[in-house]
Amino acid sequence: MSWALALAAALAIACVVLVALPFLRDPEPVSDELNELTPAVRQRLELAEERDRALAALKELEADHRAGRIGDEDYRAQVGLLRREAALALRALAAGAPVQERADP
Repeated sequence: MSWALALAAALAIACVVLVALPFLRDPEPVSDELNELTPAVRQRLELAEERDRALAALKELEADHRAGRIGDEDYRAQVGLLRREAALALRALAAGAPVQERADP
């Protein structure tokens, strides 16, 4: 019976070592982020977010104008700016280059 207890203890130790081995081998990771983005990917993501914001604002402005919550004069003052912002972001995404000029709100 003592040999069975020794075998069970050896098996338990072997399991613990086997499970802990990957944690003991690897050094501390440089970054704890799973998918660290490269600068180019980050820039394209920012451009896509800028495009989405401009298009969403344009869509909301159109809806507000159609519903009568925004007058014609205010609509004309804002629609050109939003269209320019969306066009700049779309051009930059299509060209793969950064936005060189931004329309200020």
